[in-house]
Amino acid sequence: MNKPLRPDQLGSLIPLNALSPRRLQTLRAQLIPRLLLADELLFDDETGAGSCYFLLTGALSMHGPDGKQWRMAAGSPESCHAFGPGPRLSQVRALEDCRVLTVDGAQLDRLLSWHQTHADLLLELSTAGELTDWLEALLDNPLFAKVPPENVRKMLGRLESIELPAGYVLLREGDAGDCCYFLKSGRAEVISGLGGVEQVVAELDVGACFGEEALLTECPRNATVTLLENAQVLRLARRDFIALLKAPVVAELDLAEANELIAKGAQWLDVRLLEEYQRGHALQALHMPLHLLRLKTRLLAQDRIYLCYCDSGKRSASAVFLLTQLGFTAYPLCDGLDGLSAEQHATLICEQGSGYLARSGGRTERSG
Repeated sequence: MNKPLRPDQLGSLIPLNALSPRRLQTLRAQLIPRLLLADELLFDDETGAGSCYFLLTGALSMHGPDGKQWRMAAGSPESCHAFGPGPRLSQVRALEDCRVLTVDGAQLDRLLSWHQTHADLLLELSTAGELTDWLEALLDNPLFAKVPPENVRKMLGRLESIELPAGYVLLREGDAGDCCYFLKSGRAEVISGLGGVEQVVAELDVGACFGEEALLTECPRNATVTLLENAQVLRLARRDFIALLKAPVVAELDLAEANELIAKGAQWLDVRLLEEYQRGHALQALHMPLHLLRLKTRLLAQDRIYLCYCDSGKRSASAVFLLTQLGFTAYPLCDGLDGLSAEQHATLICEQGSGYLARSGGRTERSG
């Protein structure tokens, strides 16, 4: 059985050799060489774009859309570069038995963009003797794709480092929130259910951000976070969180902009309580209450845009921040339902309009 290539075996493959071992780990399942038999087609002009390829051994016959043909052999300067369907290549076929890597082009491009965006900062920290694994994990969080590198740099200068033992309760449900945290080492557990049945919402690993919901909504903490092992946490004050992280991530839309996206296939998410949703909600809106949102995101599609609303806009801002962390594309309705005119409110909210309720077991049902 073929095994994935190690980072040191990729040193001549451009641009894979620009990625750190941690970034390459993301591609691990794709770094297994594939055997291409003599005269076997690798791709043609009907294959479609999306993948890129690296020749490891053997030779390929390369065909351009203008009829030009040439031979590419493993070990040549040309073979060190990724290639795939496009303006220069319409067909590639094996001249002899070959070994080829096939990598998702879009994923590789995202990893390269991440590397180029944060390379200077990581190099600066590692040169100063700082271990950066936790920061790489943190920056892997999709929300940081929207945070300018300079904001990240400023944020690092404002973090307070705290060493805490296993079992320490870092946040308590119901308490006021004046900061958020990042997990530099160790693990933590998130439990929700103050005054009722407690439920484990999530387990947090190195690089996780938590406690931000209370800062976005200015409401009490909605979960309890307990350390599962000795940990080092980094504290960020509310004012710094709002200025450095929330502002670039939570881009608000007015109703006209939201309706344009709805017409193109976006989905309304009502993040209020069930009783509020049942009094009236947007047509076809999916009810995803903020306190259960993390649990119910398995019902959402990564390739769809979600538009969140609540009454004041605060809960929907928190929902967007959470969804962005989990890799979704989402926007809040500016100032929420309270910011709409009477005419706009009547147009958007229907007392008897159909919608969808998110249920347990990964399913939805019509709400009426």
